[in-house]
Amino acid sequence: MILGAVELADQIGADQLTIRRLAAHLGVKPMAIYHHVTNKDEILDGMVDLVFGEMKRPPVEQPWKDAIRVRCQSAREVLRRHPWATPLLDGRSAPGPETIGHHDAVLGCFRRGGFSIRLTAHAYAVVDSYLYGFAIQEASLPATGGDDMRALAEDMIEAFAGAPHLAELTMQHVLQPGYDFRDEFDFGLELVLGGLERALADESSGPL
Repeated sequence: MILGAVELADQIGADQLTIRRLAAHLGVKPMAIYHHVTNKDEILDGMVDLVFGEMKRPPVEQPWKDAIRVRCQSAREVLRRHPWATPLLDGRSAPGPETIGHHDAVLGCFRRGGFSIRLTAHAYAVVDSYLYGFAIQEASLPATGGDDMRALAEDMIEAFAGAPHLAELTMQHVLQPGYDFRDEFDFGLELVLGGLERALADESSGPL
């Protein structure tokens, strides 16, 4: 049932998901759904837990920076498949085992890497703010690259006549062969990880 709810949300979004629509998607009567859950919130809890279960946890055998990179790249791909999920990930009051396990694994990765509890809290907040923010931005764009982006940029270029820097970026970067906004994720992630690496070094050498 939860997998079916995720499939339906991928098509119509979580906001539009109802018990009646889920029942129709599964080919059952709405009362059959209520035999398993009492309301939509319980379904959302299960959906979020399933999404966390699809994300790779930081590999324990790798250094913290490499392990967090693996986790973030995996999470970004999962959120591209389920764009409705990003605003819900940290907003559930009844987190499931995959959700709890995932968070604990990320915290454990930072702690194994030598981060203090305080710096671990800072690191997790910064990493997920970047990850979730990029996922929301990526999902909201009408195009990210290729022919779709070229057509969009060419349609808009006349409106940039009074904005020379925007026109410059569009002509000399966005419209160049191979451009894809999605490639910006790795660039930003390395900035975040590099900053955390410096913060860890500073912490190791003295008080923050």
